[in-house]
Amino acid sequence: MATHANAGRHRGPRSPLVINISRLGRRPGSMMTHRETVPSPVRIGVELIAIEAGAPLELDLRLESVSEGVLVTGTVAAPTVGECARCLTPVTGDIEIDLTELFAYPDSATDETTDSDEMGRVIDDTVDLEQPIVDAVGLALPFSPLCGPDCAGLCQQCGVPLATAEPGHHHEQLDPRWAKLATLLPTDDGDQHQA
Repeated sequence: MATHANAGRHRGPRSPLVINISRLGRRPGSMMTHRETVPSPVRIGVELIAIEAGAPLELDLRLESVSEGVLVTGTVAAPTVGECARCLTPVTGDIEIDLTELFAYPDSATDETTDSDEMGRVIDDTVDLEQPIVDAVGLALPFSPLCGPDCAGLCQQCGVPLATAEPGHHHEQLDPRWAKLATLLPTDDGDQHQA
């Protein structure tokens, strides 16, 4: 009994980023649009900033049948949340990515000549946009997001965000090489410390 290599791939609830293309057909030039807002199935981004799981992803896509597969083009937009890399305050924003991805038809020349990790595949009349979106968002988001271009960061001594600290915020710091000598200096009341 022959089994399909990808049988059972979409068990359980299907990702909202898996799009049914059965009405598109395989005739080159056939086209359909797909405009929908769906919840992000996973957290998409980098360590300090991302699209959170469940956040609304606005898909504005065009799917076109070409000789070797389905070409998906369009935009994906979503809100982002994270923290400033310098002062750790929360940062929010929006991201919009341009998507251009070819999904190979089963048994096409493209399917046979490319590795599965190089290009997506049309599986059971669906295309799965999750990995292309994850890749594009990861490249578009800043690795070190900032709350503002002039963020001063945190005080190295006490950890207070310098943007909210009082003007002139600083700490007296004695070079550790001179610390022993400081104990020999007179105090305000004129006493001298003994080492």
